[in-house]
Amino acid sequence: MAQRAVSAALERLRISHDTAWSPRFAPGALTLATALPCDYSHLLFVCGPLHGKQIAALHHRYASCRRVAVGVSVIARDDPAVSGFHRVSQRDGPDSEDLPDLATAAPATLPVPLVGVALTHGQGEYRERRLHGEVATTVLPWLAGKDCARIDADTRLGHGDWRRCETPDQYLSLLGRLDLMVTDRLHGLVLSLRAGVPVLAVDPVKGGAKVMAQARLLHWPAALAGETLSVELLDRWWDWCRSPEGTAAARRRSVLLERAAAAEHAADS
Repeated sequence: MAQRAVSAALERLRISHDTAWSPRFAPGALTLATALPCDYSHLLFVCGPLHGKQIAALHHRYASCRRVAVGVSVIARDDPAVSGFHRVSQRDGPDSEDLPDLATAAPATLPVPLVGVALTHGQGEYRERRLHGEVATTVLPWLAGKDCARIDADTRLGHGDWRRCETPDQYLSLLGRLDLMVTDRLHGLVLSLRAGVPVLAVDPVKGGAKVMAQARLLHWPAALAGETLSVELLDRWWDWCRSPEGTAAARRRSVLLERAAAAEHAADS
């Protein structure tokens, strides 16, 4: 986001520039190793702490360029990583006025869906009918390619573990903030629909088991059999779950479940 803010400022000034990334950040994009110093007049280092051998090495590789650092943290002014820059605009450091991080000035973007993921690798009771590994092998790489914010929404509760919800109420609160759930767990399906959240469910048991049984009872169409799972089917039902039709269908299921629960409580009383 800091890079977006700086690139937007350069574009407003009509200054052409390239952005070089770590290969881990942007596989296939331009990297510092492939950005030839002779092609540039300036090196602009954006964000992060000015510290360490990697940054100090930039001053040797780009010795022919004017080197500027913006939106950075300075830990020690005599660090070669710092002193090698011709100019430093720091967000924080010794004897300086703190400035807002550049990410706060990044151009606004459209929000992406928040997707919960609840997969199980257990359920050994199904023995030779288990397809849990095959389901995860298909779902996880496919999901990694989707433009969404993913969150672990495991249905298992945990006491004293900050990564897990401790009570059912906590878990329902988590579900209520999702735009979509992707799961092969029974409670991932039924509790998401109770919360009115569309669910893309996969039954990880050959021939179908409890996930498919609950999907039939709830008349929920976005439930896939593990043995016929494919990226094409996942894409199709992702689109449906993300559509107004899918969202409305999940909300209807929530209303029906609430009514059924209220009727049962009334009968018990």
